[in-house]
Amino acid sequence: MIVAAAFIGGLVLLYIGGEALVRGASAIGVKLGMSPMVVGLTIVAFATSAPELAVAIGAALRDAPGLAVGNVVGSNICNLTLIVGIVVLLSRPSLRDKLIQFELLVLITATILVTILLIDAAVTRLEGVVLLAGIVTYIGVAVWRLQSDNKTSLEDLESSVPILSGSISTQALFCAAGVGALILGSDWLVDACVAIATALGIAPAVVGLTAAAFGTSLPEIAASIVAARHRHPDLAAGNLIGSNIFNLLVVLGGTSLVRPLVTGFVTGYDIAIMCAATFVSLGLMYFRARLNRLDGAFLVAIYFAYIAFAFSPSTAP
Repeated sequence: MIVAAAFIGGLVLLYIGGEALVRGASAIGVKLGMSPMVVGLTIVAFATSAPELAVAIGAALRDAPGLAVGNVVGSNICNLTLIVGIVVLLSRPSLRDKLIQFELLVLITATILVTILLIDAAVTRLEGVVLLAGIVTYIGVAVWRLQSDNKTSLEDLESSVPILSGSISTQALFCAAGVGALILGSDWLVDACVAIATALGIAPAVVGLTAAAFGTSLPEIAASIVAARHRHPDLAAGNLIGSNIFNLLVVLGGTSLVRPLVTGFVTGYDIAIMCAATFVSLGLMYFRARLNRLDGAFLVAIYFAYIAFAFSPSTAP
């Protein structure tokens, strides 16, 4: 009972902390004169990945690196199957915008790079530096491109992430409160995941790939549904792509600097599913002018089929 309460409480704190950080950081970005598109594809994407980063670092510090890697892999699978599927069911996104196409190429490159780095079932500190160098390069190029081709208005951004009013200092306090909630929530969630895995006789990485990954994707789910309902599905898809890029480069890269990571019970199958989810979902949105509800149902079905396999008897350590 206590473990269940800690798990649910951790998810709630991660959601609240992620929301506070997203809205506060977005408001600061706008007040500092950053364009809405830059805010949406950098600050919002990074802030929505904050729960994954908090959980990954917490897991690494508690000597559960498999949970850290599993959370990133599972979150990316969730983003590009379940959440994209939900967005498609609510609306019809497309990746024909040149700015989003650039992010698409970056995500594919990052996915391939991480897959190669995980061949030896580990992410070293040196490899972490390479990943972080990749995110710095991505942000620099993205900002440079966006300066000359900014199509997203402030209204579009606010439909996806409501911008808070108030001074920069007020928003900074809001961000600080969000970070505090993320830290506490990650502590509760990591401890609960380890306890649940032990009680069920499965590896902590399996919980990270499934329940924890879904929980840390709650900010992406909320932001994407709001954007889709306000008829901005392309912005929702762009934010999901940006979030996955940050998961791979920042979360894995940054956490490996804290402590070198090993995949643990995250198998080659899980990584292959992450790659397949990336190529299938992005391929559908890129090569087809508009997706239909059958496509959305197909992506959602992939996610639940993966979850069923993850909890099959073969996952027992």
